[in-house]
Amino acid sequence: MIDCGEGTQVQLRKFKISFSKIKHIFISHLHGDHVFGLIGLISTFRLLGRTSDLHVHGPKGIKELIEVQLKLSQSRIDYQLIFNELTGDKTQVVFEDNNVIVSSIPLNHRIYTNGFLFSEKPSERRLNAPAARDAQIDKAYFSKLKQGFDVMNETGQLIKNEEVTFDAPKTKSYAYCSDTAFSPAIVPLIQGVDCLYHESTFLNVDEGLAIKTLHSTARQAAEIAKLANVSQLILGHFSSRYEVEDHFLLEANEVFEKTFLAENGKEFVW
Repeated sequence: MIDCGEGTQVQLRKFKISFSKIKHIFISHLHGDHVFGLIGLISTFRLLGRTSDLHVHGPKGIKELIEVQLKLSQSRIDYQLIFNELTGDKTQVVFEDNNVIVSSIPLNHRIYTNGFLFSEKPSERRLNAPAARDAQIDKAYFSKLKQGFDVMNETGQLIKNEEVTFDAPKTKSYAYCSDTAFSPAIVPLIQGVDCLYHESTFLNVDEGLAIKTLHSTARQAAEIAKLANVSQLILGHFSSRYEVEDHFLLEANEVFEKTFLAENGKEFVW
C-alpha cells in the first residue's frame, strides 16, 4: 500500500481488498492526507486478529508518530510493527525481495517527501517443452534452461538456449510521485517506466500557487512524463477548487497524449 489517508479502510472494504494481504505500507510524507489513516488501520489489524509482521516505510518521524498515538490511546497490537525510516536526499533501495525492488524518489515539497519506484525483477525464461523433448534434453537440465544456460543433450550436442525456450515476460515498473513541485531532477530516476503517477494539484492558470505551495500543475506533470519517456501517465491529487476534473486531462494531453485521471477503484493495465 502507498500512503494511508483518512478513509483508507472504507475504500479497502468498498473494493473488497483483503486486509491480510497488506504486508508493506509506503508513506511518502507526513502530511495528514497521506498518513492520518495509518493509526486506524494498524488498530483494525489487531481487531482482525493479525499476527504477521507489518512493515512501514516512511520519513524519519513515522515511528514516533505511531508509537505516541498507540501509547496515549492505551492501544496494543499483537503483531510486530517494523519501521524503516528514510532520511537523505538521494535515491535509495527501500525494500527488495525475490520479485521487486522498491527505490525512493526524492521530491521537492514543503516537508521531507519521497516518491517510490517499483521495479519488477526479471523472471526466468519460459521452457518450450516440446522443443526441449525434440532436442533430446534430459529433464534434469530444464532448470538450467529456464535460467538462460545452453545445455548438452543426451547425445552430447550443445543446444542453444534460445532454441528451446521463450523470452521471459517483460518486466513492469511503476513510479509514484506524491506531492511535489515541478522537478526535472527526478527524470533520470523514472526514465522509461511503464506507468507514472504524478500529482497535479493545480491547472496551469494557477501555476503561481503551485510554485508557492510546492505542488505541480497538470501541464508540468505531463512535461515530466514526456521528458522521462514513460508509457503512460496517471494524474491525481486534484485541488477541490476546480469543479471539472476533465480540465486536468485536457491540459496534460496537450503535452503528453497517453494520460489518464486517477479515480477511486479504477484499474490500470499495462
